Amino acid sequence: MRHLLVLLLLLWTMPRAWAQGLVEGSVSHPHGAGDALVDKVVLVPHARPAQVVGEVTTKRFRILHTAAATGAARELAGQIEAVRDGFGTILGRDWPGVTEVRLGVGRDEFDALALPGGKPPGWAVALAYPAHQIILLDALSLNAPDGQQTLRHELAHVALGQLARDWPRWFQEGVAQNVTGERFSLTHYSALFRAVTQERVFHFEDLSDDWPDLPADVEIAYAQSAAFVAHLGTRYGAHAMGQLVDGVRAGEPFETAFGKAFHTSLDVEEAGWRDGLAARYGWLPLTTSSALLWLTASVLCVAAYARRRRQKNLRLAEMAAQEAADEAALRLMLVAQQQAAEANATPLPAPADGAPPGEVYWTGAPPAPEPEHADSAPHAESPSGEFGMGPEGETPDVDGEDPRARTLKPTLH
Repeated sequence: MRHLLVLLLLLWTMPRAWAQGLVEGSVSHPHGAGDALVDKVVLVPHARPAQVVGEVTTKRFRILHTAAATGAARELAGQIEAVRDGFGTILGRDWPGVTEVRLGVGRDEFDALALPGGKPPGWAVALAYPAHQIILLDALSLNAPDGQQTLRHELAHVALGQLARDWPRWFQEGVAQNVTGERFSLTHYSALFRAVTQERVFHFEDLSDDWPDLPADVEIAYAQSAAFVAHLGTRYGAHAMGQLVDGVRAGEPFETAFGKAFHTSLDVEEAGWRDGLAARYGWLPLTTSSALLWLTASVLCVAAYARRRRQKNLRLAEMAAQEAADEAALRLMLVAQQQAAEANATPLPAPADGAPPGEVYWTGAPPAPEPEHADSAPHAESPSGEFGMGPEGETPDVDGEDPRARTLKPTLH
């Protein structure tokens, strides 16, 4: 039950590629599982499957495909030679012969193209038979985001199976991950960081045949295998890696071939590599690395942009609100002016004496007349200093003359 649980968890975290390590009688094993290899099982390729309707050949590959995978086979033929050339930068050697790739579409065709007795599990989308130099692929997986990684991973198992036998498990998985570029993933870095900080780095002699059971330990095993193989390639180059391949192919034990190729023992090289892990995967790199500096700067730039964008949106909202308030005030003012204009435009009542409409008569007192002579006053001043208002209001003259004896001047009313 524990192995089944580990397998299910690995299917979630690891690539869904399955390499059958059929090197001279060894049985297949799922990629990433903790099961040991079973010997004395031999698969015999049979005639070309009936589902195959065509063949596309390149310099070092023969691609057999079904009718549904015709287009995918032609596209793969234009890429696969370049993929194989990339193996020389890591292994320093190319494997001999022509590799056969069987390409189908969908689960039914994928299962029908498998070798007798080597049916792939239901979760697999790729399968490698290293001893027979055959790769089985579902054409749909090539269009997936990790499609190229799946292809490269299976080619790595075929390459090692054809170049030599009895490779340590950690070396096989390390080479495969360096070929596919999986070692640059964040998952690998976090696994090595956890291994260093928790002091859970495995010794490679414990990863030669067996693989850990716990999923967390499996991640560490994959990550440190990829990192150590990358370390060997960077420090010693492809030439030394090629000498290692030649020694193992000649039948030498891996440790012996390792010492001849790199002029040091596996234990000494591993010890030096382990001593430098803390400087590359501990807390210190997280605080001093240029990558972290650029990451921090990027985060700050994004935060500043978000803050500036938020301030701009707030300012636009304030401006929109102010504009709406101004428009409302303007509308209220226009309404008030209109109401005032309507009130002032109310017509006066028509005159009572029946004057024609449209004519307005002034009903108040007439204006005071202008004097005919500048030296004559319109009214005589009374002894009290008041002026008379007409014949009825006349007062006696100051000389005693009767005012009625005077010639009266007309008065305008």
